[in-house]
Amino acid sequence: MDERGGGTARRDRDAEGRARNARPRDGLGRPLPYGAPGVARQPEGVLRTPAGTLAEAQRLLDAGMPFHAHEVFEDAWKSGPEEERELWRGLAQLAVGLTHAARGNATGGARLLRRGAERIAAHGPAHGIDVAGLVVWAEDLAERAGDGAADPVAESPRLTAGQG
Repeated sequence: MDERGGGTARRDRDAEGRARNARPRDGLGRPLPYGAPGVARQPEGVLRTPAGTLAEAQRLLDAGMPFHAHEVFEDAWKSGPEEERELWRGLAQLAVGLTHAARGNATGGARLLRRGAERIAAHGPAHGIDVAGLVVWAEDLAERAGDGAADPVAESPRLTAGQG
């Protein structure tokens, strides 16, 4: 019997027939039981300007939803110009590292934070992104998350130097 009470397990599918887990998710992207209230998912494949991507990701980070911010960065990574893909991929890794740390996976979170920091540092500044500040933030959080001395979601980063 599957989780929805049916006779056999079947995969959830989207309108195009692709496999998509339809279970609701919490603010950190963890699956909840079918029928439970969850947080609305980020729509996939949204084309945004770099400023729009940063604004939406920052809004989600500020709301304590780094998993959802990672999905916004993933859209930019997959749809942006080739020369910027590693920057957006690094930002996505920072957000998913923050997600793992907040979920209690300190080792995986630290690894992704460091990997994302390395990737954005190699790319350099663009679109007003505070690359140097994010690298320092990620390395510091990666160090402290492992010993439980950090509240990862409360310590979400500022993506651009000009933000409050």
